[in-house]
Amino acid sequence: MALAARYGGLAGAVLLAVAGYLGGALPDSPLGATPASIWRAPGGPATLICWLAGTALLVGAWWSLRAGAPSTRWAYVTAGLWALPLLVAPPLGSRDVYSYACQGWTYAHGVDPYTVGVAAAGCPWVDTVAPIWRDTPAPYGPVFVLLAALAVSLGGGLTGTVVLLRVIAVAGLLLAAFCLPGLARAVGVPTRRAVWLALAGPLVGVHLVAGAHNDAVMLGLLLCGLLVVVRRPGRPSALLFAGVLLGLAVTVKASAVVVVPFAVLAGVHGRYTVRALLRDGGWLAGGLLGAVLVTSALSGLGFGWVGGLTRSGDSEQWTSPPTAVGLVVDYAGALVSRDPQAVPVARAVALLLLAGVLVVLWWRAWQALRGLNDVRRRVTRIEAARPRVALSGAALALVATVVLSPVFHPWYATWPLALLALTATRTTWFLVPAAAAAFLALPDGTNLARFTKAPGALAMTALLVVVVVRRVRPGARPAEHAP
Repeated sequence: MALAARYGGLAGAVLLAVAGYLGGALPDSPLGATPASIWRAPGGPATLICWLAGTALLVGAWWSLRAGAPSTRWAYVTAGLWALPLLVAPPLGSRDVYSYACQGWTYAHGVDPYTVGVAAAGCPWVDTVAPIWRDTPAPYGPVFVLLAALAVSLGGGLTGTVVLLRVIAVAGLLLAAFCLPGLARAVGVPTRRAVWLALAGPLVGVHLVAGAHNDAVMLGLLLCGLLVVVRRPGRPSALLFAGVLLGLAVTVKASAVVVVPFAVLAGVHGRYTVRALLRDGGWLAGGLLGAVLVTSALSGLGFGWVGGLTRSGDSEQWTSPPTAVGLVVDYAGALVSRDPQAVPVARAVALLLLAGVLVVLWWRAWQALRGLNDVRRRVTRIEAARPRVALSGAALALVATVVLSPVFHPWYATWPLALLALTATRTTWFLVPAAAAAFLALPDGTNLARFTKAPGALAMTALLVVVVVRRVRPGARPAEHAP
């Protein structure tokens, strides 16, 4: 089965690369395409067939070894083998890399990307950017803006810039790959399973490698910071350095911040007391704040990037559960000639709920670790339990962030996937959504959610109701143990 999975997945990756050359997110490809227009285009049927068949092969191969690859080395080699065709393919599944390029160009030419969109800034490549993002400020932190500007300065043109942005994304992915075994050993899970689930999934190859999404950089810095914490808890220099790494992750994508409170828990040495939490957590928080302040100041952009985050929800898609609920309420209102404008309300409620969920997850992790203080042989038990409890909380925090955010794109699923690969005892409950997300985008970046808005919103709302009912009924199991 292992060899069939390896070469079946490789065949899938090759088909995806072929689909990219036939109809990927090339600079001159038409924008605003629909599945029907892609099918009617020259080579359209071949593009869609290669894309769907390739995605199915990659998903099937990944799924078949969900219990773990034959060995850690085998998992690395196979994931790398699958990445090779995608590494030389055109951008796939999204046009965001062109937005990165224009935001980098904007900064490199002395314009603040947090105050104007790339169209107003005069980016020469604006025609390659999806129309919805041409007039919105950059929603990314100053570290990534600096990296994008560096790619523009060294790239010498659009093609060179895109190549360097992909190199940056792959570097982030390699950093994550380097950290996974150490984290897996710290929490006591087989490295062969953690590496396979985190790196071999189709979302990683298509969106982080071929799509060059900056989520790869965020994940690399995030996992590296967590690895430093679990290896050197209680050591001020290590915690300070880990805080810097986590701060850099936040200044790539702000969503990384939800992991920080759980990293503080992992950094406590010895007995869990409020004093120890403040002592060890203070060093980590100091490193994080220092990284955020220094990068914001050195870039000359200040904290304008925080305001840019508010525009990331301009797109309304049913793939975000809160947005789906809001859309269903709006559809119901339309039946009685009303316009409730429920999407902003549903999103606001979801963000408040997210804040509450994060507090509850942290408090449960804190109480679980405090409970170890009275266990005989306390030091050994605490040292063994800390990483798993803390990282499990961080994984669920990322799950909640993805589920309750105003928008969802397929590559967002890679955030919790990396930590769930390290902590979850059962895998089906998070692998199924990750596999389904792989089919949401077409090679040119066309989002299928745009063309299934009403039925998708109804289906997502119904699914949400079923999940909530199952979770709140008596005897329901925790999410990480769900089948």
